[in-house]
Formats: sequence, C-alpha cells, structure tokens
Amino acid sequence: MAVTSTRTLRLLSLLQQRRHWGGAELAGRLGVSLRTLRRDVDRLRELGYPVAARRGIDGGYALAPGAALPPLVLDDDEAVALAVGLSAAATGVAGLTEASVQALAKVVAVMPARLRRRVDALRAMTVPATWGGAGVDEVVEPGVLTVVALACRDEERLAFTYAGAEGPTTARQVEPVRVVPLGSRWYLVAWDLDRVDWRVFRLDRVRDPRGTGARFAPRALPADDVATFVRDRLSGGPERHRVEALVEATAATVRQRVPWLAAEDDGPGRCRVRLEVDDLRWAAAALALVGEPFTVVAPPELRATLAQVARRLGAAATSDAVESPSA
Repeated sequence: MAVTSTRTLRLLSLLQQRRHWGGAELAGRLGVSLRTLRRDVDRLRELGYPVAARRGIDGGYALAPGAALPPLVLDDDEAVALAVGLSAAATGVAGLTEASVQALAKVVAVMPARLRRRVDALRAMTVPATWGGAGVDEVVEPGVLTVVALACRDEERLAFTYAGAEGPTTARQVEPVRVVPLGSRWYLVAWDLDRVDWRVFRLDRVRDPRGTGARFAPRALPADDVATFVRDRLSGGPERHRVEALVEATAATVRQRVPWLAAEDDGPGRCRVRLEVDDLRWAAAALALVGEPFTVVAPPELRATLAQVARRLGAAATSDAVESPSA
C-alpha cells in the first residue's frame, strides 16, 4: 500500500508538471505497465482529481480543470516561491490580503524547516515598495501574520510583547479571534487575559508572537462583526476617507499604471476604483497617476481637494522659472 500511495503522489506530481503526457512515456517514468498506470489514474479520479484520457496514436493523460481546486503537489522551489509570493500579497495587494494570510498559514504549517529558512532569507533580503501605504515603522512581518493567523484558526492562546504608541513595551497573553486589514494596517482582535477585556492590537507593534499550546473556548464579541468592532474602537483616531471613482479605462489598465489601486470593470472601457486614505490628497494623486478621465462618486469633499490641487499645479505650470544662485 505504501508503494502504491507513493507512486500515486508521483503520478500526480508529473501530471501537474506538464499539460499532456503520452501513456507509454508516463508509465515509463513511473516504472509500471500501462495497465497499472490506468489503475493509478482511476485512483486519482476517486480522490477528486479530474484526469482526462485520450485514446489513439497521440493519446495520453492530462490533468483537467475541475469544479474545485484539489490539493497540489509542490517541489521545494515551487513551495518557497509560493510562500514568498503569498507574503508579498499579504502585505501589499488590495483585495487579496486576508486570503493571502490564510493561504500562507496553511503552507507554512506543513513546510519543512529547511524550506522555512530559505523563505526567511528571501524575506530578509527583499524590500517592498508601496505608494501611500504603511510607513517604514508600520510594516508587519509576514511571520507575525502567520503565527497570529494560526493561533486564531486553532483557538490557541497567544503570547507576545506589545509596543505601545508612547508607553513602554508590555508582555501580553490573549485569546485571539481574528486579524483584520483596515486601510494600510493590520489589527488583531483578542480577549486580553490580564486586562480582562477586549482589545485591538496593531500587528506592526506586536513582537515575538508565539502560541502557548493552551486552547480556549471562543467568547461572544460585543459587536455584530469584527470589522465593525475594530472601526468603533479606532474611531478616535485620524479620519479615514473611503474613495470611489469611475475611471474611463479598463481595470487592467488602471492596475498596470498604479498597481496598488483596487479596480474592477464597470462596463465597456470603464472601471470602478476604490481606496481608503487618511488624506484626500493621496486619492487625488493616485487618480491623476492613472492618466485617464474619471468621475468622483464619493466622497463629495474629494472634488474640492481636486480643485485645490489643480490650482496649485496650474500655478506651478505657468510660473516663471527661478534660477538658483550660483555657489
């Protein structure tokens, strides 16, 4: 049985490497007869993998698209590339951050230590470049996101040190519930065991998070959902503006010119752009960078900001050049 299972995994790996395999070549790679190969293919189908077969001279096997994504078999380089790519998406791709963290947690949980070291080395030597995102001191390490996400999933108590905005660093033990992306930051919603109350923690201030091994029963959150809870707790902070605009270009064009903008097609040759900013001037700059006509949907205050920016740019464009004094 062990030999059969190992061979089945090998067959799956080969089918994922190439679009189409000839039957004889595939059987030769596995060192089995064509009859055994057919049995192994049937076993994969029973597991939910849609393996298509074609008879004839040019016949063979191919892994076809299915109704759901089955488990994948990845080699070392592919696993490292996937983890690094998910780490980048988790910290900078609009609309993909939460899903990226969840996928990253699944990959890292089963990754051998030798591959984790390769991933950590690539992270350490990679500097993300973003427009209008978190500052240098506000970047969340993907490793922190992964540990916290796993603790939330497994309902495991979490210990970490927390750097306050102005106060000293403190040791915390919490029962984590969810991680929430809001604007350019990530937040952890958790029950603080020492304060005996709900708390919202900025993940860029969390240091050395680690699971304690102790499980807990989830408590009832005093809000309809975690996102509302975070917004209510942060309402005393700087005002956030939810910006929406219709741009006379496709979503693909917008993302190509300004990769960090969230855009979705909204009719032929038009798309809807959404972003959340602390300062409306960032939104004005982002929409200007697209280089196509657009209409403001919300908020109305953005129109006044655009007019103000336009006046300043117009004045700069028509002003006489001033020569700097010679040294």
